Amino acid sequence: MDGFIIARALHVLAVILWIGGVAFVTWVILPNIRASRAPAERLPFFESLEGRFASQARWWTLLAGLTGFYMLHVLDAWGRYAQAQYWWVHAMTLVWVLFTLMLFVLEPLVLHRVIRAMAARDPEGSFRRLERLHWVLLSLSLVAAGGAVLGSHGWAF
Repeated sequence: MDGFIIARALHVLAVILWIGGVAFVTWVILPNIRASRAPAERLPFFESLEGRFASQARWWTLLAGLTGFYMLHVLDAWGRYAQAQYWWVHAMTLVWVLFTLMLFVLEPLVLHRVIRAMAARDPEGSFRRLERLHWVLLSLSLVAAGGAVLGSHGWAF
């Protein structure tokens, strides 16, 4: 069981660093960029900052996924995906899949190119969409994290 305890600690630390970073970007970085940069400068400046966070977030999401699936394996808890009372397991997995796709596939292969093209046409609207996306992702993440804490301690609807 020591392996499980270590996995849970690593899982929580990875989630704190990953989602905490998303919160910092959403609540601090994006509003600061909006207030301090002209519309045409916002996305390029954001990309210059976000690149460093994205590389760290890739490691944190990878560690969160590995430890999360390890814990499901050790507990033989795969059946929780078939039970509505474990909605928080579904939520955690959904958030992890969304971020993993975003960080490992969409962002490096598609998003940067698409965002630059959109920003060339409509810098203000593009930045507003980027802010909304971050708010949606952060909101989903916080619901999943809060649900996971409640659910893992026995709370149910």
